[in-house]
Amino acid sequence: MDEKIRLKVQGLTNSQVKSGAYALILSEDGPRQMPVIMGLPEAQSIALVLENIRTPRPLTHDLFVRFAKSFKIRLKEVLICRFEEGIYYSEMVFWDGLHEVRIDSRTSDAVAIALRMKSEIFTYESIMQKCGIVPAESNVAENEDTLSAMIPNVGETDDAAKLHEWLRLLQKSEIEERMGKVIEEENYELAGILRDELQRREKEEDDA
Repeated sequence: MDEKIRLKVQGLTNSQVKSGAYALILSEDGPRQMPVIMGLPEAQSIALVLENIRTPRPLTHDLFVRFAKSFKIRLKEVLICRFEEGIYYSEMVFWDGLHEVRIDSRTSDAVAIALRMKSEIFTYESIMQKCGIVPAESNVAENEDTLSAMIPNVGETDDAAKLHEWLRLLQKSEIEERMGKVIEEENYELAGILRDELQRREKEEDDA
C-alpha cells in the first residue's frame, strides 16, 4: 500500500521555470521538498495566510471557509493524490459529522483553504519519490517576509497597476518601513509610489 506522507508549507518563491509564476514549496519531515507551480492570485492568497494579514473584504478562499464553518463542515485533510503531465491533482476530504465527502480540487486552492482551516496536507510516497527534490540550499522566502518578498520593485515590472495592487495588501506600518528603506537606497521613484499609497489611505480614513 502506498504510504501517506504529511507535508508542511515551507514557503513561496519565484518560479525558476515559468515566468510570472510562483512555486509553493511543500516539505516532508525530512530533506525532500515538493514544488507546486501556481499563478499570482493563488500565491497571493497563500502568502496572506502565511503572514497572517487580513484583507478588508474576504477573498474567495476566505468566503469558502466561512461557508464551511457556518454549516459545521470540517476539512479533515488535503491529499495530493496524483501527478500527471506536470500537474498535481488533489482531493479535499470533508466531514459534516455523519458523512465523509471527497472533492476534486486544484492543489493551490486546496492548500490555500487548508491553511485557513488549519487542516493537514498529505501526499503519497510514490508522488514524493517522483517529484521530490533535495535542494543544496533553500531559496524560499521566510514566512514572515513572504508577501513583501513577492512585491516587485520599480524596474522589475512595467505594470504600475499590478504594483499598486500588491501594495494594497500591505499594512500601513509595513509601507512606512519599506519607504524608509528605499529612501536610504535613494530609490526615489519607488518612494514616490509608496508615498502615493500612504496618501491614498489617509484620504480614505478622512472620508470614512
